[in-house]
Order: sequence, then structure tokens, then C-alpha cells
Amino acid sequence: MKMPRALVILAEGAEEMETTIIVDVLRRAEVEVVLAGLDGPGPVRCSRGVRLVPDTDLSAVTGDFDVVVLPGGKGGADRLAASPAVGERLHAQAQAGRVVGAICAAPLALAAHGLFQGRRMACHPSVNGVVSAHGALVASPVVEDGQLVTSQGPGTAMAFALALVARLRGEEIAAKVRAPMMLPA
Repeated sequence: MKMPRALVILAEGAEEMETTIIVDVLRRAEVEVVLAGLDGPGPVRCSRGVRLVPDTDLSAVTGDFDVVVLPGGKGGADRLAASPAVGERLHAQAQAGRVVGAICAAPLALAAHGLFQGRRMACHPSVNGVVSAHGALVASPVVEDGQLVTSQGPGTAMAFALALVARLRGEEIAAKVRAPMMLPA
């Protein structure tokens, strides 16, 4: 069986907790994760000043991915929303019927690129206005609507990442990944 592939796009101003948790949990589930820097392969300064080093530059990424994930953080989300390369990648992913994940403020990019209009989605309260004008806002930690998986913010990042694992590897693997992390029930 082929290992599922995930593309996580990292932009300056991204929420570091979300980025790290998503990449970590997916890798624990034996998902091949490519952390791609929006503006190149160099270190990216995140929302709280933590610097993360992507695996590669987004422009160098090739091939298909089972999921494309957008971490939040308002600054990062604004950069994802403004990027034609992100728009192209998301449109190709959606047209192929593959999963798209967005957490925190990242649904701003979905609205900016005209994706998943009218679909149910969660987001950080700070961007409720934009997201509710684009989709059907749901006040839930993780919302799944077809191929779209969204979540509210840093505190829901574990649940979000585990929902992605369940999508890619199944509920049994998600439970096996969850157990040793000692998450509260």
C-alpha cells in the first residue's frame, strides 16, 4: 500500500503550534509530509517569532498529494490568500477531489481563491466575518464537509491533525497515533 502524501504550506506569520502539530501527527501516522515554504526553502518566521525550516520551496514541489494543508496564523493566512501559486495548487487539489485542510485563519485563503463556497467550515473567531460570508460557519473544533476539513485554532490542532490522519489512514491508525500522545478524553 502506497504511503499517503501531505503538502503543508508554510508562510511567514504562520501559527507555529498548528504547523508543528500537523506535521508531527501526520508523520507519526506514517504519512509522507512535505513542508513547503511559500517564499523559498529558508527559515520562516512564524507568528510568535519561532523559526521553522521547510523541507523545500513550494515552487519546487511536484506530484500529487492526498491532502494539502494550510496552517493558520493571520499573517500566514493573508500571505496564502494573496499567493497565486497557492490558489493554483488548491484549485487543482479541489478539482481532483482530494482533501484540503485549513485551520484557524487559513480559511481566508479558501475565500480569497474562491474555493468551497457555501460549504460548512470552522475558523478562528477573528476571521468569522469573512468566512461566514463565504461558507456556512460552524462553531465546532473540527468540521468536515466532503473533501474539506477545517478547524478553529491552536487548541484544536491535535483534533484537526487526527481528523486528517483518519481521512488518510483510517480511524484505527488515528486511534493508535492518539493513544501514546496522552490526550485528554
